This record gives sequence, structure tokens and C-alpha cells, in this order.
Amino acid sequence: MDTLIRTSVAEQEILRRNEIFDAYFDAHAPRLARACYDMSRRFLDGGRLLAFGRGAATTDAQHVSVEFVHPVIVGKRALPAMDLGQDFALSLPVLAKPSDMIMEFAFSELDSAELTKSIGRANSNGALTLALFGPSADYAFPLPDRDPFVCQEVAEVLYHVLWETVHVYFEHREQGHDVGASAFLYPFLGKQEQPMEGVIEEVQHSMRQKVAQVADLRTAASATEADKIERIAKLIADRIRRSGKLIAFGNGGSATDANDLVADCVMPPPGWRPIPGVSLSSEPANVTAVANDIGVEAIFARQLIAHAAPMDVAVGISTSGNSSNIIAALIEARKQGLLTIAIVGYDGGKIVHDHLSDYALTVRCDYIPRIQEVQASLYHILRARINASLKGGQ
Repeated sequence: MDTLIRTSVAEQEILRRNEIFDAYFDAHAPRLARACYDMSRRFLDGGRLLAFGRGAATTDAQHVSVEFVHPVIVGKRALPAMDLGQDFALSLPVLAKPSDMIMEFAFSELDSAELTKSIGRANSNGALTLALFGPSADYAFPLPDRDPFVCQEVAEVLYHVLWETVHVYFEHREQGHDVGASAFLYPFLGKQEQPMEGVIEEVQHSMRQKVAQVADLRTAASATEADKIERIAKLIADRIRRSGKLIAFGNGGSATDANDLVADCVMPPPGWRPIPGVSLSSEPANVTAVANDIGVEAIFARQLIAHAAPMDVAVGISTSGNSSNIIAALIEARKQGLLTIAIVGYDGGKIVHDHLSDYALTVRCDYIPRIQEVQASLYHILRARINASLKGGQ
């Protein structure tokens, strides 16, 4: 009982996720493995992956696009994937071809009902459809929990596993023997061609291993980061009360996480207090203008000069902790008196080693998808604790 009392809410929330994830992927790994196989065939035949969602789910469509087009493993082939944006209902009928794959994201039953119509039309035209989450698609996966943040975190692990496994099947079918850069992801695939059914069975086992790795990382984070989350949440809530706002920024997949964090601020779950937030990663005209005229290093710092006020909070998200434009923005934020928060991976990189942020939440891992999956849990729980602080909760 004493241990339970001493355990923070943030720590409880981090650990609560492990049981949900284990049960969900145990139940759905067979269908997930088969979906990856079907997707690999479509990619080989020239199909594209078109993704869409509403609200915070739009950031997952963005993340899927960057995962397939710009893979984290150097040397992997770029596969055609696209985020259809908020106007997906209009663009999907125009863009989708029978050879394509359509992926919808919905983290509530209401959103799912709205998106099902678009999935149905695509399915009737011959496209392969995946619902994360929803009741109707070739591969429809049910909501894993009533908490939309947990649902979104499950979805992120799910589509990271999709990306990893599609490449395994893709190269296995194309090469017939050597899986090249994917070998470290799936060591059971040697240089001898194997029957595809055997590969599917082994892939299911590897998927469960990956979920176990995520659970281990969350457990480690619960011991080292939970108390920091509680402190940071109170500091951010205090600044929000004094008319501050949250300013988030990141690159690539971390850009979609910055967009997601801000979406969770301004469009929170029902009953939560919205808080002001902006994502500097969601400004393509500004990002490309600054990158073209000054350089990539300035894309966030330049925007901070325009937008930041002393009571604001800067949140830089980086898997490496070494991104020059994140570092430049954190330095600029400190000059302007902002509270600076970094959400990083590996050992924290230069940001942690050189103390470039007031606080850092670190996922100690060297593989980007696993880092991002646990980072999502951390910033979702941070958002929840900010809400509790604003309401005067503990």
C-alpha cells in the first residue's frame, strides 16, 4: 500500500500502458502480419499508401507518410505514401487507384463513424483498406482503450511495425534470399529463401518482441522520468495561468509529434481545458522560406523570434538530442525567457550533455521508432498532468 501511495500519477499512467499493449498485440499480431504481407505485394505492384484522419489523428497520417517516404534506415527504398490532409473526403475519390492502400486513423467511435464512409468507397474500388481504428475495412482493428491518447500510442506502434515488416516482406519477395538492412530487425531471416507462411509466423513472434521492448523502455522511463513530468506539468500550468502558451517544434517524425502535442493542447479530450499552443513544424511556408533564405538551422529559431513571449514554454522534440535547428531554437527560447523543455532519445545528446534545456525527458534507446513510441506516451501523460494542475488536482 505504501508503494502505491508513493507512486506518482505519471508513473502509474506510464506503466498502465504496458498491459494494454501486450494484450492488444497478442490478439492482433496474426492479422497485422498478414496485412503487412498484402501491403508489400501492393507496393511491389506500384501501389501507394494514402493516409488520413481528423483532429489529432491527422498527425499520424503525416507520420505514416514520412516513415515510408523517408525511412529511418539508411539505404532503404522510399515507398510512396501520402497524407491526404483534412480534405480527404474530397481528395480520396480523385486520387485513389485500385492498386493503392488506404489507411484511416480514428481514436474515438464518433470519428470512426465519420471516416468509415470514405473507407467504404475506397474498398469498393478495389483498394486495400486499413482502419486504425474502426469497424469496417479489409483490415479493421478495434479501439484498444477508451483513452484517445492510449489509442494513438497503440496506433503509432502498429504503423511502425507495419513499416518495418513491409520492408521485410518487400525484400524477401523481391530478392528471395537476402533481407539486407532489415536483417537486424528480423534476424530469423537468413540467406535461404523460406516459404512465406513461415515468414509470417516468425514475423508475429518478432512483433511481440518489439512490443516487449517498448514495455521495457516505458518501465525504465517510469523510474527516471515520471517525477520530472509532474514537476514540468506544474511549471507549464503556472505559465498558462499567466497567459503563456506552448510552442513545440521537431523534424520529420518529431515534427508530427510536435503537431500532435499542440493538437492535444488546443483540441483536448472532452471535458479537458484547452490551452494555447502552436507548432512551428506545421508552418511549411515559413519553414521552407527560412531554410531557403537563411538555412535549415534557423527554421525554428527565426519563428520563435516572431512568436515567443516571456511566459511561453518551448518544447523541442528530437530523437537524437543533436539536431542543430532544435538546439538553436532552445538557445533562442532561453534568451527570451521561456521555460525550455526537451523530449529526446539516445543519451540525450548535446541538448542534455550541454544543459541546453531547463528540463529534459529522455527515452534511453538507440532505435528511432521505439524512441518515438515512448516519447508519445511521455508527452501525452505530460498533457494530462498539465490538465490536472490547471484544475487544481494532484
